[in-house]
Amino acid sequence: MNPALDKKLFKHAYNIIVKFNEVDMLHIVNNAVYFNYFEQARIKYAKDLGILPNDGIVLNGTAFYIARNEINYLKVAQFEDKLRIYTRVPYIKHSSFGFEHIIQNISSKKIIAEGSGVLVHVNPLTKKSIPLPNDFVKLVLKYEKSVQII
Repeated sequence: MNPALDKKLFKHAYNIIVKFNEVDMLHIVNNAVYFNYFEQARIKYAKDLGILPNDGIVLNGTAFYIARNEINYLKVAQFEDKLRIYTRVPYIKHSSFGFEHIIQNISSKKIIAEGSGVLVHVNPLTKKSIPLPNDFVKLVLKYEKSVQII
């Protein structure tokens, strides 16, 4: 993961407001909640690009499994903070691809977290990786300007 992701590389953004159940006894967002924010942003990204349908998350008998998830916590977020989660796909491989995220506090403009992950395209019956669909690759390449095909 790049410890200083450049926000200019990110086209996709998703806004959230921190809910009461997401903060802990220290009145800050619990560390595990950030992974939920990443997941929400990835789903929104996939729906906005047309990879997933607008209703539901069914993908024609296949699935994407998280193989890796990382985060760097830079600042804290608190109840009712307005956050913007930036998401991008930096690379695509045969059956997997990477995601990168930046979380910014909208009011302060400060980057509060950054993260990355790897998703693998899987046949849910065999639990084995399968090639990424050509339509998926085409949609991401059309949207992203700097995707590496590895």
